Amino acid sequence: MTSQNGRTYLPHTLIEIISPRLPCARPRHFLFDFDGTISLIREGWQQLMIELMLEFLLATPEAEDEQTLTRMISDLVLHSTGRPTLDQMTFLADEVAQRGGLRHDPHMYKRLFLDRLLARVNERLTALRRGQFEPADLVVPGVLELLAELKRRKIICHLASGTEKEAVLEEITALGLADYFEDRIYGPQDGGPVFSKKVVIEGILETYGLAGCELVSCGDGKVEIEYTAQVGGIGVGVASNEVERQGINEIKRQQLILAGANLIIPDFREGEVLVSYLMGEDEAK
Repeated sequence: MTSQNGRTYLPHTLIEIISPRLPCARPRHFLFDFDGTISLIREGWQQLMIELMLEFLLATPEAEDEQTLTRMISDLVLHSTGRPTLDQMTFLADEVAQRGGLRHDPHMYKRLFLDRLLARVNERLTALRRGQFEPADLVVPGVLELLAELKRRKIICHLASGTEKEAVLEEITALGLADYFEDRIYGPQDGGPVFSKKVVIEGILETYGLAGCELVSCGDGKVEIEYTAQVGGIGVGVASNEVERQGINEIKRQQLILAGANLIIPDFREGEVLVSYLMGEDEAK
């Protein structure tokens, strides 16, 4: 281990050790979040959501000033990253009502948000399909190589996203990554049961007969990291800077540490070293 500026890292890496990996059998399964952890197709969704919420809350009779509302909304979006979009829109509906405004159905807010977001997403998907982008241009750096390494090691990968499953399937197929996950892709579905990453994690442990520490969860939001910590799993917090595609997002880092992450990484450029460390192999120590 090496220390720098009060932080501890694996030697010659940017893999930050928050707490040592759990003493247990080697990991057998990896669970990934999608947006901001694997895919950058929806980069900028947080700002679009903040703008939508601010628009409706500023229009209420008892609205605070714009700066106060922006701070409150930004905090909400940060803390709810990884949750279904409908949960976030339900919060918006409740906050509108609390300020004397007309509470619309959360599904209406969700449709407005997705209309704005999908205009951007569809542009990127079209460019990807036309060859104007390579898949590597629209993913967190190193994730393609990491998934290939996990497949080589016969480690089973799962994907759980708060984004609608239909959209995730379209986007991960466009990126050429669907085969790594096969039928192990989970997300909200219209008309389906309420989606919960907690239920997904519990289901993985039960279905495959895993001890908690045989599951590694990688995510840039607190939800999957928090639930993984609760079952004794290993949380790899991906504090990705989605705009620059390099370096640490310090706000994400703080939230991921509070959620119980064992490790913090900026991306997956050092994915092979990460896996070696998690597998307890000598060369990673």
